[in-house]
Amino acid sequence: MSYRQLIFVFLFLSSCVSFAQNAHVKGIILDQENRPVSDVNITALVNAAQSDSNGFFEIEIPSNKKISLIFTHISLKMMSLTVNLKPNEVFVFNPVMSNSEEQMGEVFVSSKNKKRVQGITTIDVATIKKIPGANAGIENILKTLPGVNSNNELSTQYAVRGGNYDENLVYVNEVEVYRPFLIRSGQQEGLSFTNTDLVQNVDFSAGGFEAKFGDKLSSVLDITYRKPTQFGAAFEASLLGASAAVDLVSKNKKWSAVTGIRYRNNSLLVNSQDTETNYTPTFADVQTNITYDISKKWQMSFLGNISQNKYLYQPLTRETRFGTIDQPMELNVYYEGQEKDQYDTYFGALKTTYKVTPDFTLKLIGSLFHTKEQEHFDILAQYRLGNVTDEGEPEAIDFTRGIGSQLNHARNDLDALIANIEIKGFKEWKNDSQLEFGLKYTRESIRDRVVEWEVIDSAGFSINPPLIILPKNNQPYQSYTGPLLPYQDIRATNFNTVNRLAGYAQWNQKTAIGSNQVWYHVGARFQSWNVSGAAVEGKNQTVFSPRAQFAIKPDWDMDMVFRLAGGIYYQPPFYRELRDVNGVVNPNVKAQESVHIVLSNDYNFKMWDRPFKWVTEVYYKSLSDVNVYSIDNVRIRYIANNNATAYAQGLDFRLNGEFVPGTESWVSFGYLKTEENYENRGYIARPTDQRLKFAMLFQDYMPNIPSVKLYLNLVYNTGLPGGAPAYSDPYLYQNRLNDYRRADVGFAKVFVDASTKTAKANWLKGFKELSVGFEIFNLFNNQNAITNTWVRDVYSKNQYAIPNYMTSRVFNVKINARL
Repeated sequence: MSYRQLIFVFLFLSSCVSFAQNAHVKGIILDQENRPVSDVNITALVNAAQSDSNGFFEIEIPSNKKISLIFTHISLKMMSLTVNLKPNEVFVFNPVMSNSEEQMGEVFVSSKNKKRVQGITTIDVATIKKIPGANAGIENILKTLPGVNSNNELSTQYAVRGGNYDENLVYVNEVEVYRPFLIRSGQQEGLSFTNTDLVQNVDFSAGGFEAKFGDKLSSVLDITYRKPTQFGAAFEASLLGASAAVDLVSKNKKWSAVTGIRYRNNSLLVNSQDTETNYTPTFADVQTNITYDISKKWQMSFLGNISQNKYLYQPLTRETRFGTIDQPMELNVYYEGQEKDQYDTYFGALKTTYKVTPDFTLKLIGSLFHTKEQEHFDILAQYRLGNVTDEGEPEAIDFTRGIGSQLNHARNDLDALIANIEIKGFKEWKNDSQLEFGLKYTRESIRDRVVEWEVIDSAGFSINPPLIILPKNNQPYQSYTGPLLPYQDIRATNFNTVNRLAGYAQWNQKTAIGSNQVWYHVGARFQSWNVSGAAVEGKNQTVFSPRAQFAIKPDWDMDMVFRLAGGIYYQPPFYRELRDVNGVVNPNVKAQESVHIVLSNDYNFKMWDRPFKWVTEVYYKSLSDVNVYSIDNVRIRYIANNNATAYAQGLDFRLNGEFVPGTESWVSFGYLKTEENYENRGYIARPTDQRLKFAMLFQDYMPNIPSVKLYLNLVYNTGLPGGAPAYSDPYLYQNRLNDYRRADVGFAKVFVDASTKTAKANWLKGFKELSVGFEIFNLFNNQNAITNTWVRDVYSKNQYAIPNYMTSRVFNVKINARL
């Protein structure tokens, strides 16, 4: 496919769709040793097809009829399959042909697609592992979806449709997982909680989600770890770290376990920034998911994780060029001191599932999360700001505009213990209706000490804090006799306990209106909580959250689903939302409220005789009791007083399908506008007001050498608000950062995978997968800024915004293997 065709798709989609009345069956045929089988004859009525050298086949069959497909091969036993498909439906079938016995089966495939009508995006695990990124993994793929934004490739955090990083739910095996509290910058994060080597299924909803999910305002990421059926092992290594995973199964098949260990070192990325450092990080974790089948009705599982992030950072020098062509400028900084941070987390969850009857299931889930975090640093930065004359010369500054220093100090420590116990139930009836319900108790115990101060001096003159009324400081023209105070000084000690009780009930129904298929999901949640502590006692607060979804699939030739979802969503405050900018806990912070409406259209169609999907979503959120915040890199600080209202509105598009046969790619486009009104001062842009977003995830291979693959991950985001000085009034400074532009590309030579020919070299016979890859991060070497450093010239009273650039172009190599 040419690039001209690709552009043609984007601009003239509506004229390219196919309205064929037939359905398709496709897949890869394997033998009992998981090797692709070529030359298999597939027949269905008068239609016929044959598998290629990679075992791939595709056959067209009549729709709305029971059709039998016959698979025959000269050296393997015949196999048959019976299906009944809707118009334009694509059924993926990967048969394993036996050489010992004949196989026959019947599959009745209806157009009911539960996740499709719920507005859930399912992400292929194999795609997650292949796509390059500075932080490769699930979050790396999420950032290519419409409505999901991030301007920080070093971070795994993301914002969804105007929300912030704290507004996203993350579940692993139905257990909510948490992030460290004290993380300030992306380079401190290291590892995401989710280990991609252990994942079986990934579902994501960007809004309008069901009542069975928790109390957050923006999104749900629902991850399921796999239950292995046979022994297996996987290994990955690159210049950024290494990981290994192993699948174990007992002889009687009752016990199974999947365990992974990871190590990561961000030095390769951090060394590409403007600041020269001595940087010795250690990010490591071990995870395991163990299951035990007590009987056919009763199963138990354990999910455990131990993680340690050590961040040792000693900046040395920094040289940043900025300004305009007519007036280029340069900032030189010389550092003393270091930063020592450590984040140790321990997580365990025990789940038991009991099938009371074939259509009634009960689950009991208990989890415990413990984190111990420290953030200690003393860093003195001495700077020189001047004009550049002969760019490229060793000494290019001929006029110095400012000289000064900045001393930052912190001794922040936090110890948090979060315990959960939950019971969930699922009852199904024969009329395509289900009842889901649950009740959950949570206890959060937080011990927190905050000690931070910053002193700023410009040419020997101390700069007073911006939010405190002091005598006017007009140095050096007039002497200053007022007190000398730190630019910022935060000191607080908090010992708090939060008790929460939450529950939900939800009714699901599939029915019909005439010949049109219809789905209903109606439910509600409640949560009651109380904050207490040594010096504070909050009142009991309760919220009630009704939610509903309606989806209809008209009886048209076009495979199209319309969906309307909405409700009243609440986000009761977590500990970080209770703590204000001075580190003091306000126990009576109310839950933020959002009236949320989402209207979407999901359209499956054929183009170039290959399957495609076009999804359009329009959404609106009206928010009240808003807890206003500011973002510095990835650190969020709340005002903690609920004195604002806000709204978010937008439009998202996504086109995905087989632009290249046998591979899935997609393009996304999103428009967002979100504003807030604090204390009736008028509406201004919120910190997450990311107006436009474009992203592309593209997979390809060389036609003549299909074992050489290409993977492209491209993101463009318009600039965020955030260019103003820290602690400034956002109503006076609505500066925006520059647009975020990034492209990561990967090339891989695949020696073995599911499509490899049956004949393998002797040294490859032990591998199920083996590939060697080469990656280029930030392919076009764009200078993306995450924040600004503000330098003050005491003589002119000007402040200069110096961009804090993210990573430049970086090269990486990696190897993947699976046994």
